Amino acid sequence: MYSGSSDGESHEAAQRKIPPASSMLWVRNLRRFIGSGTGLGSEALMELETKRILLDIFREKQQKSAEAGTIPSFYKKKPEEGSISHRVQRLAKYRFLKKQSDLLLNADDLDAMWVCLRENCVIDDATGAEKMNYEDFCHIASVCTEQIGPKCRRFFSPSNFMKFEKDESGRIAILPFYLYVMRTVSLTQARIDMSELDEDSDGFLQPHEMEAYIRGLIPSLAQLRDMPTGFIQMYCRIAAHKFFFFCDPHRRGKACIKKVLLSNCLQELMELHQESEEEVTDTEQAENWFSLTSAQRVCDMFIALDKDANGTLSKQELREYADGTLTEIFIERVFDEHVRRGKSGGGNAREMDFDSFLDFVLALENKDTPEGLTYLFRSLDLQERGYLTTADIHSLFRDVHQKWIEGGNYDYALRM
Repeated sequence: MYSGSSDGESHEAAQRKIPPASSMLWVRNLRRFIGSGTGLGSEALMELETKRILLDIFREKQQKSAEAGTIPSFYKKKPEEGSISHRVQRLAKYRFLKKQSDLLLNADDLDAMWVCLRENCVIDDATGAEKMNYEDFCHIASVCTEQIGPKCRRFFSPSNFMKFEKDESGRIAILPFYLYVMRTVSLTQARIDMSELDEDSDGFLQPHEMEAYIRGLIPSLAQLRDMPTGFIQMYCRIAAHKFFFFCDPHRRGKACIKKVLLSNCLQELMELHQESEEEVTDTEQAENWFSLTSAQRVCDMFIALDKDANGTLSKQELREYADGTLTEIFIERVFDEHVRRGKSGGGNAREMDFDSFLDFVLALENKDTPEGLTYLFRSLDLQERGYLTTADIHSLFRDVHQKWIEGGNYDYALRM
């Protein structure tokens, strides 16, 4: 038997024999070795360096926040080209867009959905239209999910079913629903393609980015496949200009991608997908700004007006537009309001370049749109007051009256 005193003495002796870990030389050397990063592998070194960078960034933000107080920051500098932040941003954007693209239905998926819709619908005895009720809708959703995959499931939600017009039996036609799916896929694909071209990822496209988007569409547009190679660059410039005329009203030099997708311009451009030329009349081609016929017409018009072939139009040259029916005061006002002033006083300082000419043609050919009316109103507002007085209208129509007389319409002018 050992006494209690002997047990306490042996325990105290053991504590004296084992020094604390922090006092051991090899422990201190190991900690110093690890802390310097000398003994770490490449992955551990990268992680250590990442932590150090993030800590420095955090401390810098804390310092700036302390200096700025409670005032929020209204401007965030974009990452520099080639920096780590810029590379990470581009990589994240690429992965996100690829993921969104993988979720889209392709042409085979759309064909399979159309087959499922037709095989599981009912025929309306009165109209002969193919329709489906909500039970058919849910059944088709299950069939499509089995054949295509879960990526088509989002189109078969109850809210989507309620968007369409229903008959007295609560059924919807399958064709409008299928067209809705096709349009949604098309717009989503267009947004992905535009976002890929958005270099600074701010949700806006600059003119050269919009031209690149249109250039990439040309091979898929049936009516533009035979476009001469030498005219492609000019066509893209003419086509892109309409997007900016309608989607960039403040002339900031960039168009919002969301606004472009919702504009009638994109729908007009997509009309060129029609395969057969017989489906499109000459009148429709001439009215569609994005058709090859219309683009060549605008280009030939500018060349015909540019008598001295200097690439710009003077007031005298612009007077020949529309067979000389424009009044002197209107042309003067167009140059005052919409023609860019040159950097120097001579030469082409007060002449209309091709971009200004495109704005001019678009305004005259789209007088029923807010953008066209804004362009024309600024030209008619002689005193720049935001409204027209009786004197303004008299001044404007005095020249119109003179044009009537010169055109041999004097009797008609008197009756007016």
